[in-house]
Amino acid sequence: MSRTEFAIVGAGALGSILAAHLVRSGRSVVLLARGARAKQVQEQGLRIKGLSEISTPVDVLTDPAQLREAGTLIIATKTPGSEQTMDSLRHVSVARALSIQNGVMKDELLSQTFGRERTLGALADTSGELLASGDVLFTRNVNLFVGELDGAMTDAARGIVKAIDDAGIRATLVTDIVSREWSKFVCWVGFVSLSLTTRAKTGLFVSDPDSALLMVRLTREAASIANALGIPLTEDRALLPIKTVLGASEADAVEAVRKVGAEYQSNVPEHRMSSLQDLLGGRALEIHETLGYAVRKARELNLSLPLLSNFYALVSAIDRTRGR
Repeated sequence: MSRTEFAIVGAGALGSILAAHLVRSGRSVVLLARGARAKQVQEQGLRIKGLSEISTPVDVLTDPAQLREAGTLIIATKTPGSEQTMDSLRHVSVARALSIQNGVMKDELLSQTFGRERTLGALADTSGELLASGDVLFTRNVNLFVGELDGAMTDAARGIVKAIDDAGIRATLVTDIVSREWSKFVCWVGFVSLSLTTRAKTGLFVSDPDSALLMVRLTREAASIANALGIPLTEDRALLPIKTVLGASEADAVEAVRKVGAEYQSNVPEHRMSSLQDLLGGRALEIHETLGYAVRKARELNLSLPLLSNFYALVSAIDRTRGR
């Protein structure tokens, strides 16, 4: 097919939300999807409700080989199978590529596939839910942070961010995207590990004293990877008050985490991590490209992360044996 402005890989909640808004704003968009979801979108179009009300057709491709050239490629799939997804897109000519997946491995995969100079970092504080009807409930539109990996403020990155923001998805170009991605990731490690092992609502396990202690220790282990890589961590966009969690006494750090848990219980008492939703829904867990990546990276750097390594082994076992 001819060149498209935006090619979005994945027709889940975020991929659908981005595609629908960009189409509505007049951008040329191709959505790469598969299986029943691809057929559903081909026949019914994209239907968004909640923060936006959109019903629009969109061009759908079911074979990545059909895509030849895109101005901006956005990966919006779950992380399982990311390496295979990137391999299937290696032939595509892109000006810029970014991923709104969880974790930080995504930037390495994109750089290996398209080159670091064409890779943008991204961190989405945007969310929605794909309903059984095929509709997508758009629930959160805080910000989509995007930036060049070297911190430059390029015209290409500005244009992409402006197009997304003008379409109705709040987006901001930043110079410290790598720091923001890692700051979220080192905290996310603890959230995911305890979510999958306790199977509790977020506020409950984050406020529990023993669980909070484990979260502090997991966060500190994960932060040692960023430190070894020379990546500064920042409070901005982190899931926890990271300066306190990393720098205060363990007791004070635990209390800081428990305070976050109390806020969840007060503000969003029914909140469950997406990882727990996947576990309960029988879907593949996003652990090998996230927790597993951290364990592998630590090994490369000769770092000892015993607690994280054990949690990764435990949740891997949970993923393999559930329902059997």
